[in-house]
Amino acid sequence: MARPKTDNREQLYTKVVRTRVTKANYERLEKLLTNSNCRSIGEVARKILSKEKILCLYKDVTLTGTMEELSRIRKELKAIGININQLTRGFNSSRNEAGQAFYSQKAIERSKEIDGKIDRLMILVTSLTKKWLQE
Repeated sequence: MARPKTDNREQLYTKVVRTRVTKANYERLEKLLTNSNCRSIGEVARKILSKEKILCLYKDVTLTGTMEELSRIRKELKAIGININQLTRGFNSSRNEAGQAFYSQKAIERSKEIDGKIDRLMILVTSLTKKWLQE
């Protein structure tokens, strides 16, 4: 990857510093690299030497199931919403009362499906709030 272009010549890396480290130190640098926003071990070392902050990103695996369920509920709610929009379009385009009654009944059935999904969604959001907004 090419280095970013800069107008300020003083910000360019022009001096080479080489060193040897132990296997344990190298593995520590590699671990920092995999968890950070750095792109190379050299960048990790430069940030350590210049005492810059290294942004480390961690994934909370305890929330994997919760996030999958939230994603599934989101997809289901979107599908139900699309279905209700189609039923509404059918209701508005129907010329007779029997057709409108059919479409309104179907829309009511679909909206009842939403109630259970919203209840489950509220339970999940409450548990997430308790976990992340602890004092």
